Amino acid sequence: MPLTPNTRCAVAFACVALIAAVTHLGAQQPLTPYQRLGRDVLRELVETNTEHSIGSTTKAAELLAVRFRAAGFAASDIEVVGPDSGTDRKDKNLLVRYRGSGKRRPILLIGHLDVVEARPSDWARDPFTLVEENGYFYGRGTLDMKDGDASWVAALLRMKEEGDVPNGDYILALTAGEEGGGGYNGIQWLLANRRELAGVPLASIQYVLNADAGGGELRNGKPIALDVQAAEKVFYSLSLTARNPGGHSSLPRKDNAIYALARALERLSNYDFPVRTNSVTRAYFAQTASLVGDPNVSSEMRAVSAPEVPDSAAAARLAARSAFYNAQLRTTCVATLLQGGHAENALPQTAQATVNCRMLPGTNPSDVAATIRRVIGDTSVVMASVRPAVASPPSVLPPAVQREIQQVVTSLWGTLPIVPNMETGATDGLFLRNAGFSVYGVSGLFADPTVDEDNRAHGLNERIGVRAFYDQLEFTYRLLRRL
Repeated sequence: MPLTPNTRCAVAFACVALIAAVTHLGAQQPLTPYQRLGRDVLRELVETNTEHSIGSTTKAAELLAVRFRAAGFAASDIEVVGPDSGTDRKDKNLLVRYRGSGKRRPILLIGHLDVVEARPSDWARDPFTLVEENGYFYGRGTLDMKDGDASWVAALLRMKEEGDVPNGDYILALTAGEEGGGGYNGIQWLLANRRELAGVPLASIQYVLNADAGGGELRNGKPIALDVQAAEKVFYSLSLTARNPGGHSSLPRKDNAIYALARALERLSNYDFPVRTNSVTRAYFAQTASLVGDPNVSSEMRAVSAPEVPDSAAAARLAARSAFYNAQLRTTCVATLLQGGHAENALPQTAQATVNCRMLPGTNPSDVAATIRRVIGDTSVVMASVRPAVASPPSVLPPAVQREIQQVVTSLWGTLPIVPNMETGATDGLFLRNAGFSVYGVSGLFADPTVDEDNRAHGLNERIGVRAFYDQLEFTYRLLRRL
């Protein structure tokens, strides 16, 4: 019997509804036990406040220690360690030893438990509640870096449950104080106070894997490469202070401390440090040029990847495309903290700003300070170093390790290149590199570094993709099984 127009419409509508229902069901596939474990660990970490001000890494470390003991790890292979007195006792570090067959030397796995301060009133959601919404996990630390901590933990727990015996020991160190804000740094404390980590001599460690760096790159939602961190920029903070005798606010003068500081900061904001590349960034741009899919971006990347002092016009165009490219190409200095005045009805006697610089490796801090002083051009604004800069040498990824990473990447995402990159931030890897260890930033989390919406570390409404996190879990598990 022929279908009437109304019947055909009804059939078509039913087909569309059926397809939508199937698609929805496909998106709601039940989680595997391993994915549930990873999500539960991530939730436990995010919902344990580890800010320096009012949080506690000790609490997070002890919660994870309970999981490892329940999984059958010997008590002697689990330690919660750190200062035993003063305010630092609330921020201890977790050490766990996973015993292997001894065919290779131990590998140290690092991450940090602390997070940058989050003001709940500024957030759209409670920063210390893990919220899954529209394909994302929201919460402080989801991106920096409790996702990485959860990946290490879940992988080791799964391997233990499956009776896996790796080729050598893994030592997990999840530490305090990486984000600063007061207190001590956990990695520095371990290096200064421990010759052994959970019974494993520090001198026996083959190399270090850092989940706080590296990771997969997306363009237009598609994986194009996995970056492995081989170098990182150098953290260097300065204070700028303007002083004035002050006085009554009813008798204002032109020489105002707040105005003087504001003028200095405006001059600094308008200045760009010179473009300069190094062996790591040149390799990054050379290899990424053929992957990005935009011929203009590809051309600019090739132009900056050849000489150490690249084509200035191409570099300027590339830097203007994203904060990520700009940070790869030059030292950056930006105002991050501001305070001034002492009373509503008084002329300010003091105004002060903190300027945080991320210097390219090999940059002399005194040269950066001299440049800022010249740019400001006001001797009444006094500049001082907040703390000494600590540089770290690059770590070249051994071919054998790269091959293992490549095998895991191919098994999950197909043929993608492994690309060396320079971390624009600073990590605990710098302390270990300076102590003589090779450190490689390796993460299975994919994101687009050129899209600000995907780069919310330290910022409001921090988030990661749900699917990306579950892929990160699987990457970490497969990698640890192979090494």
